[in-house]
Amino acid sequence: MDKGWDIYNIYCDEDYSGIDRERPAFRQLIADAEARRFDIVLVKTQSRFTRDMELVEKYIHGLFAEWGIRFVATVDNVDTDIKGNKKARQINGLVNEWYLEDLSENIRTVFDYKRRAGQYIGGFPLYGYRKDPADKNKLIVEPQAAAVVRRIYALYLAGHGTQSIAAILNRDGVPNPTRHKQAMGYPYRNGAAHNDHGLWNRTTVSRILRDQMYTGDLVQGRTKKISYKSKKMASVPQRDWIIVPDSHEPVISRRTFERVQEMLHARTRSTGLGEVHPLAGKVHCMQCGSAMQRYSNGRAAGKYSYLRCKLYATHKPLCTNHNIRLDWLEEEVLRRLQCHINRYFDPQQADVCAMEDLAQSDRKRRTKEQLRLKMELEQRVKALHDLYLDKSRGILEEEQFLELNRVYLADKKELIHRLEALALEEKEEQKAPGGRTKLETYLQEITEASALTRELAALFIQDVQIGERDGKTGAQEIKIDWLI
Repeated sequence: MDKGWDIYNIYCDEDYSGIDRERPAFRQLIADAEARRFDIVLVKTQSRFTRDMELVEKYIHGLFAEWGIRFVATVDNVDTDIKGNKKARQINGLVNEWYLEDLSENIRTVFDYKRRAGQYIGGFPLYGYRKDPADKNKLIVEPQAAAVVRRIYALYLAGHGTQSIAAILNRDGVPNPTRHKQAMGYPYRNGAAHNDHGLWNRTTVSRILRDQMYTGDLVQGRTKKISYKSKKMASVPQRDWIIVPDSHEPVISRRTFERVQEMLHARTRSTGLGEVHPLAGKVHCMQCGSAMQRYSNGRAAGKYSYLRCKLYATHKPLCTNHNIRLDWLEEEVLRRLQCHINRYFDPQQADVCAMEDLAQSDRKRRTKEQLRLKMELEQRVKALHDLYLDKSRGILEEEQFLELNRVYLADKKELIHRLEALALEEKEEQKAPGGRTKLETYLQEITEASALTRELAALFIQDVQIGERDGKTGAQEIKIDWLI
């Protein structure tokens, strides 16, 4: 008004950092300046335009001059029409950028402190958890998704590959983590997924199987920003991750997680149907030590699978044709495993304390979860009561009432379902044999098993070595190294 200038437009970016080059109003201002829609850019301080020194030089000292645009910052006494003012603008630009750099470092230090203190600082909770309403930096188990995570681990231990598990979840209509978070009201978007239609894939399943956070350990700092000027992220070496053990309730027992990691590290390959044979990654050639490769005999394609020396398959002169039919091998390994248990493993000498400790820990977890669920159920019942009162008083519109009522009823139903599942779990445990009897029952189930499973192979077998078949007698040496 003092200068007699007319306002063409006001460009305002609320809740955006001054370093952000993609601010919507900022981008619009640049486009309008290039189109010569105004003559002057007027700001309170130079930092309101940008804190990036590179943009100061590019626009204020470069393109604005070409476009005939004058830049004025009232508090800083910045005016591109005044000669000798350039050094002041450059100094302002440097000070603004130094401020951002210091602020970024301070924020990073605070975040690292929170991570080491066991506080969860992620924007969205890990699938299987939600943020504690009483403490946003703490994770609590989300029953519906946690049940899916436990199912994924159980399926993998039972011998299903990641592709097979994804297919099973899709067949049963289980929404993937992205859709589940969105259904819970989180404004979550997976930038790596495009038109996934809420379906699972092997990458998502594999990520869940490898995530240590499901054991109750808080794992953070796996990625970091390349620079405070960039939104790009870089992976951090595992040795530099910030891990706080036992910071939240586990979804998966540590023993189950470790067994799954052993199976994953075996670098097993599945068939096109997603099935992994029980001994995958554990069978090697007795002569050269190479892995045994699975293949089908062309004359009986689809009927039998075989294993043969990988080195022989790729470089025949370096080894000989050690091969064996897979179903025969699995039967022989199961027979030897059952003999191994009957001969060497005495339940009377086994330490049952570890089993009892695990059972006690599981009971504590169940009791704690039951108390939490009952409290949440009481809250939902009270909320429904208050909802009806608000409707009768005319505080809520009919549409609002129906939507909130639907949500609260669905929550109530899910809480009741989870409490019933925990009660059934408790009832089954009371009926189940305890201590040494339970161990004897487990060993008896193994000795009576009719087929070798992936879980048994992972638990008992270190390595299986296959010798070459004798051309005259047909005899073939098979050596097994046992884990237990």
